[in-house]
Amino acid sequence: MDGHVMSAAELAAALVALEDQIVLNIEACHAAAVDLERHAAALGDEGLLVRARLCAAGMLLRTGDIGTAARQIHAIHEWAVVHGDRRLQARTHMACGNVQRLAGDSAKLLEHSLSAVELLDETASAYMQVAHRLRLAEALALNGTVDAARPRFRQAEKLAQELEQWELLTVVLNNWAYIEYTAGEFPRAEQVAARLMAHATARGFELDPTALDTIGGIQIENGQYAEAEQTMRLCIARYHAGYSDDADDMAEYLLTLARALRGQGELDRVQQALDSSRALCTQRELHEVMVRVHQEQAELYAARGDYLAAFAEQKVFFAARENLRSREREAQAQTRQVMFETAEAREEAERFREQARRDPLTGLRNRRYTDEELPPLITNDPDLVVAIADVDHFKRINDTLSHDTGDQVLVQIAKLLETGLAATAPDGFVARLGGEEFVLVLPATQVSAAVTALDGIREAVGGFGWHDITGDLPVTISIGVAAANESTPRSQSAALSAADRNLYAAKRTGRNRVVAGTPPERRPRAYRDRDPV
Repeated sequence: MDGHVMSAAELAAALVALEDQIVLNIEACHAAAVDLERHAAALGDEGLLVRARLCAAGMLLRTGDIGTAARQIHAIHEWAVVHGDRRLQARTHMACGNVQRLAGDSAKLLEHSLSAVELLDETASAYMQVAHRLRLAEALALNGTVDAARPRFRQAEKLAQELEQWELLTVVLNNWAYIEYTAGEFPRAEQVAARLMAHATARGFELDPTALDTIGGIQIENGQYAEAEQTMRLCIARYHAGYSDDADDMAEYLLTLARALRGQGELDRVQQALDSSRALCTQRELHEVMVRVHQEQAELYAARGDYLAAFAEQKVFFAARENLRSREREAQAQTRQVMFETAEAREEAERFREQARRDPLTGLRNRRYTDEELPPLITNDPDLVVAIADVDHFKRINDTLSHDTGDQVLVQIAKLLETGLAATAPDGFVARLGGEEFVLVLPATQVSAAVTALDGIREAVGGFGWHDITGDLPVTISIGVAAANESTPRSQSAALSAADRNLYAAKRTGRNRVVAGTPPERRPRAYRDRDPV
């Protein structure tokens, strides 16, 4: 930039424009962020300075300098927490999630994505409202819960439409289609891709090569090989027309084209596309794409009837894949080491505190966490719902099979409860109270809606494939549900007692059910004061 000194208002506007954009040119965005950082330093405005630094760190992370970026991002996050800057905290959680994704820790990615959404308020831009919810959907999918991710994708899609974030809507639909595609949900992927193409047509957008590659892959999996070839020809043409500045992408596009051609029996043209992709992979050291080139080459040999060559190439594919996994593990280990080295004493103490608030068997929150977090929720949320879930006939599982089997059952139930609650009440939590008993906390939820949602979770537990764990023994749960405002004065013990009373009613009336609204007994019964069931 020239010698013009930007005012605080001009700098703030420039930062918003940089923060709320779909990044196509990483180097240019990094240079712009560094320049804005210089202007902020000249103004002496610390708030604008850390925002510019976060933009620069985010670009640095995407160039592969993970260590430097991670240190800068964590320092900015600490500043945002100390200064109570919710908007900046939401952004730093997004950036921290990116670091965790590169470290291979999808669970931490999900935690940061949830925090990034929870911190959104009226100061958040329209772009943030959509982008942060999109990231939460992606994080849920990466944690193996595509069913839980779909409502979040739908929410991001609807919000993008309402807020007229048309370019971002293209990203939402492309990423959703890709998630369905990678999950093997090809008909669903085709439906989302159709909405993506319709949106682009309606808004006069020309889809970029990345989106076209996603669509081409989906068309291949749905047997639309000729259409996929047309899509990939357009993808490659737009790449050459300058729609993408990432030279690494062409190898990917050529590989997708090869798959489309193989589906049509154009085997000579398949080989040409594979040779071009392989050359780019070798030249640019694209190890992940090269693994899939070997796999496609083996498929081509088999299609030609040269099974000996196909077998040899398959061996090369397996060796390359294992080498790639080794590289990824090493890279993730290096990232984790950097993160460990940058952790301050306070962060270490927080980590130990977090461990103390987790159940070591299931990984869920524990009774200590519940005792710390539930009372303020009851005080501040008039629509809070508390539920207690208990495994039916759990003693029989332990006695008939083994305690190890019982532990496996508890671990799996914990996953099902957490997944189900994340889809229904992402601001709530699940905790193991002890033994086979769990508490589920649903903020801002009506009891009727909570009962419906929890009944879906109950069905998911009963319908899970337990045979490999418990053989012929079924596994079900009973759930008691209560509003926190059912008792006066409102307290944790009163809420849990009400939920426990309804749980007892569920057990007494046959188990494997959800019960709410049981009237109190004449003699108040404290929580846990009941016969074993």
